Amino acid sequence: MSRIGKRPVELPSGVTASVSGQTIEVKGPKGARNFTATDDVTIAVEDNNVTVTPRGSSKRARQQWGMARSMVQNLVTGVTSGFKRELEIQGVGYRAQMQGNVLKLSLGYSHEVNFEVPQGVTVTAPKPTEVVVEGIDQQLVGQVAANIREWRAPEPYKGKGIRYKDEYIFRKEGKKK
Repeated sequence: MSRIGKRPVELPSGVTASVSGQTIEVKGPKGARNFTATDDVTIAVEDNNVTVTPRGSSKRARQQWGMARSMVQNLVTGVTSGFKRELEIQGVGYRAQMQGNVLKLSLGYSHEVNFEVPQGVTVTAPKPTEVVVEGIDQQLVGQVAANIREWRAPEPYKGKGIRYKDEYIFRKEGKKK
């Protein structure tokens, strides 16, 4: 039995869900999102609860059961409160600045890095050393944050680079004389 899949997903007030075939669409204050489940699970909406049940007892059906329930929960969370990833920039002269739909990053290269922000995500730079990525799609928010971090991943000797706010960088000791 899937411990995750057994629990129903509660729909908060202001959120509606509709199922057509294997596709569930969730609408809320921040927007609308949908997810198409595999044929191994059944999705049902009953009085402010979304339940996911497996079709059969095959290994694949049990795998998809918990995964489909987690995806539905992510849809509900996305349209109610949204998702957020915070990045910190560390290093002398390293900074970020928003100009329209472009994030300009000074990361020690001979040129500025211009990062085009994709649709469906909002990126803000409240301070020159902070970048906040927000949106209703958890996968897209995480991917955009990873793409920004990829420009200058933190290095282990001085810790310079772009890191997630809650990330711990294992520091190494330099060369000995």
